[in-house]
Amino acid sequence: MATRDPRAADVLARLAATIEARKGSDPRTSYVASLLATGEDAVLKKVAEEATEAVLAAKDGDKIRITAEVADLWFHCLVLLARHGLGPADVLAELARREGVSGHVEKASRARPATFSDPDR
Repeated sequence: MATRDPRAADVLARLAATIEARKGSDPRTSYVASLLATGEDAVLKKVAEEATEAVLAAKDGDKIRITAEVADLWFHCLVLLARHGLGPADVLAELARREGVSGHVEKASRARPATFSDPDR
């Protein structure tokens, strides 16, 4: 496991602030602005692409590549969050809400309610 850098805790907040600042930039000079200008589907496609690359890196067991691909995934997730007016603090608050709760219990709390047309319920 990597040595913990005390400054690392602020990286997501700083990156989110940079993404927020670049949202209104010229798409010709800002990757974030160009990605956002292409629309929701392009952002979602990048998140899916980066998630797939992270999975493939993990399957290969290449720790350096896993780290790089997860960094790409997190970056694009931050862009997705910013597109919807959210940021890392929102995700961290949700994780804090779930802390100490069994994964099975938490997942069950999010289960969709049964309907008359739902054959599985």
